[in-house]
Amino acid sequence: MTFQPTQIKGLFFDIYATLIDWESGIHSSLLALAKRLPESHPLHADSPETCQTLLRMFASNEKAVEHENPKWKSPQVMEEVYTRIAAKLDVPFERDEQIAFGQSIGDWPAFPDTVAAMQTLAKHYKLFVLSNVDDASFARTSAGPLKGVHWDGVYTAEQIGSYKPDANNYHYVVKKFKEKFDINKDQIAIVAQSLDIDHVSSTALGFNPGVWIARGDSDMGGNREELEAKGLIKLGAVYSTLGEMAEAVERAFS
Repeated sequence: MTFQPTQIKGLFFDIYATLIDWESGIHSSLLALAKRLPESHPLHADSPETCQTLLRMFASNEKAVEHENPKWKSPQVMEEVYTRIAAKLDVPFERDEQIAFGQSIGDWPAFPDTVAAMQTLAKHYKLFVLSNVDDASFARTSAGPLKGVHWDGVYTAEQIGSYKPDANNYHYVVKKFKEKFDINKDQIAIVAQSLDIDHVSSTALGFNPGVWIARGDSDMGGNREELEAKGLIKLGAVYSTLGEMAEAVERAFS
């Protein structure tokens, strides 16, 4: 493990998939679309295979829409993703369903360990958000599922004007750590579940090896073995949950 907790002064987090259980929030909405397929269709059944397929459809379409429309706010991105998935499934939907999907971000639940773990980490580090979301959606998340979590800086795609994996987003957080707290790039690390976006980007941009919150039951985020074999990621530490990371940090500082 190259992540040395006592040598780091700042952490920046991807939120959705790392702190927030976005998969369960997305799955319920997309399953309603899949249920409109004929009963004989493989995706009509509420099965692990259906869940995996729907989430992968979401991830691939989300990346495409964000790339095509970097100035859109995340609810608008979500609405377009919903439209494309419905078109791919060839099922009808109502406009209010599309809007509700776009507005659902702030309702997605936190993982059970999230709030307590973040409160522990706040004792030792400055904590920043770096998220592909808009300000209003994150505000709802912060006031709801993440209530009780302290942030020293919140930086969204809306503020920065681009979506990760644009390098500008990562450079932006480096600049803010320096401006606000005189913390240098070599004193910070990313904490994220997403290998194929966040850890690939932070490795390519010369950050300290990041902390991977593996969330072992997740279908999303990329394949570790493939990415490591290609030299695209260097991980400083791997934890199954954020709570496990917080416990390791407490031990290091004690």
